[in-house]
Amino acid sequence: MAFKDDVFEHGPDPENPGWYHWNLKDDTLFNGAVMGRLITRKEGDKCRLRMFPERKHENLQGIIHGAITLSLIDISLFTTMHVVGSGNAGPSVTLELSTQFIGGGDPKRPLDAVTEIMRETGKLVFVRGEVVQEDDTVAAYSGIIRKFPPR
Repeated sequence: MAFKDDVFEHGPDPENPGWYHWNLKDDTLFNGAVMGRLITRKEGDKCRLRMFPERKHENLQGIIHGAITLSLIDISLFTTMHVVGSGNAGPSVTLELSTQFIGGGDPKRPLDAVTEIMRETGKLVFVRGEVVQEDDTVAAYSGIIRKFPPR
């Protein structure tokens, strides 16, 4: 999917100076319906994507469900391509995602995926990063994205 203004909202977030929205205008699609509001910012050569956990994101242990963490990671791969990469974040697909869960996510604090591009070629993007809550690490990950020519 191309990131056109008619389907995607990525303007400044007035509630969080220096941050930008990362939301589809159709909030019935996965990002909005499951993840909720997402914001992003560039930090040097890295991209930080933040979500705000809600009760629906918790598992039976009262921590953030692993599927939510994985979803945030997957979305962050494309956010990073757009924010710090070539800008060509769509159309593209995740080819590989390797994740190591390190700690439980606290549903009372924002959850951030901080991602960097290791290498970008004409068709592939290699990334790595960590999911954090302030100084606490929740997960580490690496992934490969396959880019396709615009339709």
